[in-house]
Amino acid sequence: MAVSTSPPADLSAALVLEPVAAADWLVILPVAWCLAIGALLVMLRRPIGLHPFIAIAGLAGLVVIDGLLLHHVIASGPVTMVMGRWLPPFGIAFTVDLTGALFALTASVVALAGGVYSLSDINDSGRRYGFYPFLMLLMAGVSGAFLTGDIFNLYVWFEVLLISSFGLIVLGSEREQIDGAVKYGFLNLVATTLFLVTTGYLYASFGTLNMADIARKAEGLRGTAPLMTLTALFLLAFGMKAAAFPVNFWLPASYHTPRVVVSALFAGLLTKVGIYALIRVTVMLLPVEREELSFVIAVIGALTMLVGVFGALAQADFRRMLGYLVISGIGSILAGVAVGGPGGIGGAIFYALHSMLVMTALYFASGVAAKLGGSFSLSSLSGLYRRHAGFAAISLMLAFAVSGLPPFSGFWPKVMLVKAALDIGAWWLAATLLVTGFLTTIATGRFFLLAYWRDTAGGQGATDKAQIPATILLPLGVLTLLTLAIGLYPEPLLATIQSAAAGLSEPSGYLNSVFPGAAR
Repeated sequence: MAVSTSPPADLSAALVLEPVAAADWLVILPVAWCLAIGALLVMLRRPIGLHPFIAIAGLAGLVVIDGLLLHHVIASGPVTMVMGRWLPPFGIAFTVDLTGALFALTASVVALAGGVYSLSDINDSGRRYGFYPFLMLLMAGVSGAFLTGDIFNLYVWFEVLLISSFGLIVLGSEREQIDGAVKYGFLNLVATTLFLVTTGYLYASFGTLNMADIARKAEGLRGTAPLMTLTALFLLAFGMKAAAFPVNFWLPASYHTPRVVVSALFAGLLTKVGIYALIRVTVMLLPVEREELSFVIAVIGALTMLVGVFGALAQADFRRMLGYLVISGIGSILAGVAVGGPGGIGGAIFYALHSMLVMTALYFASGVAAKLGGSFSLSSLSGLYRRHAGFAAISLMLAFAVSGLPPFSGFWPKVMLVKAALDIGAWWLAATLLVTGFLTTIATGRFFLLAYWRDTAGGQGATDKAQIPATILLPLGVLTLLTLAIGLYPEPLLATIQSAAAGLSEPSGYLNSVFPGAAR
């Protein structure tokens, strides 16, 4: 019998041979957890009354997992896990740094608040048609987008969250919802197609889709590869996802159509996934091109801010106004991306996290206002302060927060962005940030005065005291307290955000996590 004399294959060059540390499983656990809970909900189709409690327990578990993941990243630095043990760039990598962990944790908090709020907003029909499985699938896509280390898989997770968002936006099958879903779906499919085409172009240029591999190869390809074209295409694709000017018109045409909890989750999560992807690609992977396009990004950011806030001033519908405020906030984040540096990028990250919490809470508040006053329209809303003074106080605090006023969470990122703009001499951008904050105060103040303080005569609101269910007041109150706590004691979060911004600008830790010992 012939005996092989071939030397044993050295698998260490292709595979991870060491056992994975238990803590490193936290990198992929958020996605696996959401998919598992979603699958369980699909299997339990008959006892529909169990869906909310299973989903809320699952979302609470997701918050714990993301909290542990953030703690692990703070203690150990960026963490990487590859699928099938194949070493990067051949194996699909999940890589999480401080930026991804912060976004993932904030998203899970928003989703948990939405799950509790849904107890009073989603009826049996919505449960039968799959609200909670769609919600868990949405969180799987959102978590995957924040934690992936591969550009193509970023596209895949965009697709996952889009599929679930299509199901959520049409829940109820009303004419207005179908109209909003068509606009939302068409523009997002265009953006997704552009993203996929650009990803193919990127692969043709780099021969890899691993983010760390792209970051370390970009300098050597700068003279030959069309990196400026790639950056511009990514900017357009992610700008559409994030509803930046001039491709922002789909958002105010669709976000007011679904159930309130769906609008709140969309406002808190979906545009932020787009802006996260833009920050990740332009700041970490293609920093030189971002610098060259900084003036263009700054102009887009300024116009997005102004279009958003002027649109909010023109609205007489609570949810439509909030849609334009979401757009205005995206402009502020783009201003930070344009300015760059620790102040600009840190301010952009801080503002995005703040916006996730505050915009979700404001949409919750719009739902409460409609329950108390019978309408979302400013012409009908009145006397809400008389009906529930506590809710009026919460709404006022949220109005201050979204306007960037102290002592709430919106104040500190606005200060960071204005200072960073002034430091590089972009006084016009700093002025736009300040003017936008002032006009936002006017827009939210106008709504508060007319809907809350105005006498009820001629309006649908009644002067009788009203009770708000605890399932609505609890998530609204918790998110408001979080914005207040961040505003009063920002130091721990600010220190973490500054470290996250530094890790994006100088990603040696990220690269070493994927390619141990690799130099930038």
